[in-house]
Amino acid sequence: MHFPQRLMLQLAFKQTDQEIVDFYARSNAISIPGVPKFDSHRLVDGQGLIVFLKPLPPSSEGRKFELRSRVIGVYDKGKPGGVVETETVLSEKGGDDYTRAIGSAFFVGQGNWGGPKGPSTPNFPPPEGKKPDVVHATQTNRESAHLYRLNGDYNPLHATPEPGQLMGFGGAIMHGLFSWNTACHALLESLENSDVANIREFQARFAAPVRPGDKLITEAWRTGEPKDGWEEIRFVTRVDGAKVVLSNGRALMRCSSVESRL
Repeated sequence: MHFPQRLMLQLAFKQTDQEIVDFYARSNAISIPGVPKFDSHRLVDGQGLIVFLKPLPPSSEGRKFELRSRVIGVYDKGKPGGVVETETVLSEKGGDDYTRAIGSAFFVGQGNWGGPKGPSTPNFPPPEGKKPDVVHATQTNRESAHLYRLNGDYNPLHATPEPGQLMGFGGAIMHGLFSWNTACHALLESLENSDVANIREFQARFAAPVRPGDKLITEAWRTGEPKDGWEEIRFVTRVDGAKVVLSNGRALMRCSSVESRL
């Protein structure tokens, strides 16, 4: 489940480079007309949505794929910061689209530049007073962030302590997409016997940082109301015994295991 989202991020960021790239230089090379230059030294994930439109083929032999990316919104959130929202589509050249992802980058403390505040986003809270249908644990370690950056995200925030210290995190933090993908894997493993054909959409908001060594707990609730064959799942991910790190979690799935407790 890491493949589509990580592939899209890696190709959009690294392009055709095969080696490690300078994260700050590559990020700062992007210019948006009418928008101030944001500082990528103070950049974190905002929220993400991915829609699985068609299963990826097992081989790329005889096929050509393309990645189309565009900025769909730039928003001024005042003192907290600025947001850049992008859409990325993975497709076969001259053929079908396979996945569509919408993600937002949050530039900490870089607001108040006179831009639009942006639309409000829908909320998908977990049901009150209901026990989760799924509880899944993932233990990270001190090397987790270094291993995960091999996917192509070379932001120093996840490798050395200085950027995180400057941003008030106390040191290096895990990639936001590590928590995001881990939660998706938890839902697939627990509700669909790891069959990736049974997920249509997945989304969550990045609510707080995760430190290497933290234990992540994902709790999920089935709604029990399939629509057009897809059931809505609500979920949250938190550091064990502490803060929520993924909020507003929602997925559309075909569930083959675990009865709903709603």
